[in-house]
Amino acid sequence: MAVYTHGHHDSVLRSHNTRSIANSAAYLEPHLAPEAHLLDIGAGPGTITVDFAGRVGRVTATEISGDALALSRGLAAERGVENIDFSVEDVHALSFADDTFDIVHAHQVLQHVDDPVQALREMRRVTKPGGIVAARDADYSGFIWFPLLPELDEWLRLYREAARRNGGEPDAGRRLLSWARAAGFTDITATASTWCYATTEERRWWGGMWADRILQSALAVQLERDGLATGAQLQQISDAWRAWASDGDGWYVVPHGEILCRA
Repeated sequence: MAVYTHGHHDSVLRSHNTRSIANSAAYLEPHLAPEAHLLDIGAGPGTITVDFAGRVGRVTATEISGDALALSRGLAAERGVENIDFSVEDVHALSFADDTFDIVHAHQVLQHVDDPVQALREMRRVTKPGGIVAARDADYSGFIWFPLLPELDEWLRLYREAARRNGGEPDAGRRLLSWARAAGFTDITATASTWCYATTEERRWWGGMWADRILQSALAVQLERDGLATGAQLQQISDAWRAWASDGDGWYVVPHGEILCRA
């Protein structure tokens, strides 16, 4: 797997901890069934994973390291959820037997892996015939905002540069259909959905979160270490995020590609 560009700093988890079936996996919701066994690739802090556990018979959560997996394990314990198993896995070479799961799901994962086509092949291999492989990824080049602030243009340029240096593809959303076809799927439903931040509360949360992430997360460390930006430049970007968040005209859209593939 490629390096996870965001890392797991608290400023990152503030975003990831808000994710649920409703705001991040609605395209998959009609296919969730009480008897299903679901594999959740890249469970992160586990909010979607725990949500799945209330809708299907059993969930297996994976992450690339024990430390990362501890986040979802901790949330499951905190909420008393007992129908989740946990496994450290590389999505390029999953340890599970063929035809194990009814549903295999990955949210914001394929944009970070070395070989998304191989990842989808592995996801298909461990899915039962007729089962579903589901993936959703943002598309950074498609991000839209207003007012137009040059520092946010620079933020996007720097993020895309860092992600590609780490072996990922930040514009993954538009590529999901092509990756699924290359992986051998023929029954694919490709859709799109968005996150939109426009209220005072939403702007304060999204803009404030990124104002902190650009200074404190693994992305910030990488940008300074690799000489892509100075601390002063990152502070200017952080200030711009706060300016955007405080502007009553502020509006921001994050587009996502989605695929539902029959195994």
